[in-house]
Amino acid sequence: MFEGMTRSLRSARRATFAYFALNGFVLGMWIVHIPAIEHRVGISHAVLGWLLLLLGAGAFAGMQLVGPLTDRFGARRVVPLSAALCGASLVLPALAGDAWTLGAALLVFGLGNGSLDVSMNAHAVQVEAGYKRPIMSAFHAVFSIGGVLAALVGARALGWSWSTTATLTVVSLLAVVGAVAVAPALLPRSPTVGPAEPAAAESTTRRTTPLRIWALAALALMLMLSEGIANDWSALALRDVLDAPAATAALAYGAFATAMTIGRLLADRVAARFGPVAIVRYGSALAAVALTLVAVAPSIPLAITGWALFGIGLSGTVPQLFSAAGHADPAAAGANVSRVAGLGYLGVLAGPAIIGPLTHLMPLNHTFFLPVAFCVAAALSAHILRAGGAPPQRQDDHAMAVDVNAG
Repeated sequence: MFEGMTRSLRSARRATFAYFALNGFVLGMWIVHIPAIEHRVGISHAVLGWLLLLLGAGAFAGMQLVGPLTDRFGARRVVPLSAALCGASLVLPALAGDAWTLGAALLVFGLGNGSLDVSMNAHAVQVEAGYKRPIMSAFHAVFSIGGVLAALVGARALGWSWSTTATLTVVSLLAVVGAVAVAPALLPRSPTVGPAEPAAAESTTRRTTPLRIWALAALALMLMLSEGIANDWSALALRDVLDAPAATAALAYGAFATAMTIGRLLADRVAARFGPVAIVRYGSALAAVALTLVAVAPSIPLAITGWALFGIGLSGTVPQLFSAAGHADPAAAGANVSRVAGLGYLGVLAGPAIIGPLTHLMPLNHTFFLPVAFCVAAALSAHILRAGGAPPQRQDDHAMAVDVNAG
């Protein structure tokens, strides 16, 4: 029986990896095609900034809707539906003909992305509880791997002058198929959580943990706003500030995503040894220095180096916040993750709305000093994480030494 449960847990972990990779690849394909879509629709950076606000709003709405639904019905039902919506909606921005239709497309795409983000992280918390050791950063590393693959595939497609619509249509179809194919391996809802318990757990969470959850959410806002700068503006910054070709500009996000992957593959071991506070504190400080380098870089190689260091600095920070929120009350993991992720996405939402209009007043690279300030603030506030929940820990040294990719 135990062996059967272990196989089920391993299968669920692999399935969770698949959904994180799918989400990273779909989002990455959108990111590397932002300049092409912006040019085809014929809008300015400022208008794009306001339209990206709708993407963030859709993501926030999806998170708040799906978090409680995941607690009520279980991630096994919610994750595949969210992944299918996220994948199917990728093609919509490529079909937009003007600013209005692009805004509507980004709203729907954001809804799918936010729904998948919360539901798959809630399932990751469930899998992490079964493993009884930190593994959350490994899931986020696979999300980053998806972004790296998207940067490479997207750069190649752009270099070959492939149609953006055709490329994103193919990716959408493959994403929907993948979302359905791996769904049976997901874990069922914990039998200890009955039909009436999620509501009770929610009430308890509101009574005993709101300050802890909202403190984690405030950190998520600052760090996810900073991370969103790389997602939305890294390729445009290289292209407009340093006159990089479109295919080269896409490598800025690729460098960032690659560094995020490396950092997240190591972060679980670092968290087990030094604790999540150290990861958030020193990672945020490194991110502040790296983004400053990007803002003042006089050459393309130096700017790409800055984006890579920025990725390493931020790599382990957000997974620690999601893990702490999810483990604060396992019966309300979806709702708590939705609070932290939701406020974090308010940062993602606010970032483009602020950065876009600021480009009327200063060069794009100079606007990056705003997220630099947020990274500094996060580094100074990292001690807040001590009050959050933590994943259960195995007591044997062998378990802590297991590689993040094992089993």
